[in-house]
Amino acid sequence: MKKILFLLLSFTLLVLTACGNDQATKTTDTKEVKETNESMEVNLYTARHYDVDDELYAKFTEETGIKVNVIKGEADELLERIKREGDATAADLFLTADAGRLFRAKDDGLLQAVSSDVLDEQIPANFQDEDQMWYGLTKRARVIVYNKETVKPEDLSTYEALTEDQWKSRVLIRGSENIYNQSLLASFVEIEGEEKAKEWAAGLVANFARDPEGGDRDQAKAIAAGIGDVAIMNTYYLGQMLNSEDAEEVKVAEGLGVFFPNQETTGTHVNVSGAGVVKTAKNKQNAIKLLEFLSAPEAQGEFAKANYEYPVNESVEPTELLKSWGEFKEQNISLSALGDHNAKSILIFNEVGWK
Repeated sequence: MKKILFLLLSFTLLVLTACGNDQATKTTDTKEVKETNESMEVNLYTARHYDVDDELYAKFTEETGIKVNVIKGEADELLERIKREGDATAADLFLTADAGRLFRAKDDGLLQAVSSDVLDEQIPANFQDEDQMWYGLTKRARVIVYNKETVKPEDLSTYEALTEDQWKSRVLIRGSENIYNQSLLASFVEIEGEEKAKEWAAGLVANFARDPEGGDRDQAKAIAAGIGDVAIMNTYYLGQMLNSEDAEEVKVAEGLGVFFPNQETTGTHVNVSGAGVVKTAKNKQNAIKLLEFLSAPEAQGEFAKANYEYPVNESVEPTELLKSWGEFKEQNISLSALGDHNAKSILIFNEVGWK
């Protein structure tokens, strides 16, 4: 009888042990599947709102199997969200326009340095952060556009020349709170020094056709309305207007010429859209892979074709429209300087009354 009871107990223990091992195996398998799913995604916080970007993210997923979860918003709002979320943020990659904003993200301690031979090969050093915390992905020039009926190209030369008396009440540009203008002025601080940058800003204010208002497109429309004759704006806006479904926008853009200033001196100001890996990124390697994909020739060509931006990858040619505006010399500075001098630029704008 005791022998029978012993055998029954032994059998029961074997069954329970087997069940326990099976449950442990299921738990382990579930955990492995979960980790695999998490490693096949990247969370992107982006201030860009273009269809071509979404198409490229889908292409990246198709080629790599890595899903891109996109959160869109205004740049400053996204930065505040990452700060607020802290270590719990889902953000792996922050993408925005202008090196000045990328500097803010770095300065706030929200980004981390990454090392990639692919990025170094595809993106020139002056379009990278000096500490490798962000990388430029698309390039745009901030040029002078002019009314073809009232201004001749030979009348134009430099940004500085727009402060001369002949341009009194003829210059249009957006407000001082705009990061593009802050970065433009920051480039003058880097190249010419703070005092000369201040002289330029004051001189331009004296020649404004109106108090600054609206975006770059609005400056173009103000030229067409006869409010002013020249405006400072980013090239890609003009490309968008020329290819707009709005016939009035096309008409406005067709009446404008493009002039690259400072070709005999310091070069035309250029800036970027770019991205940096978030300091607390849970999917760091996938974020780097996405950066590498977006700076590769195929994606660079799509950015140029669909959004009229200049490629940062030097192996990719600009589109025919961009080529039609001509080649130009760029300012020879590191874009990190635009962030370094951002605070000075804002102070100068306030001092000279640039609203």
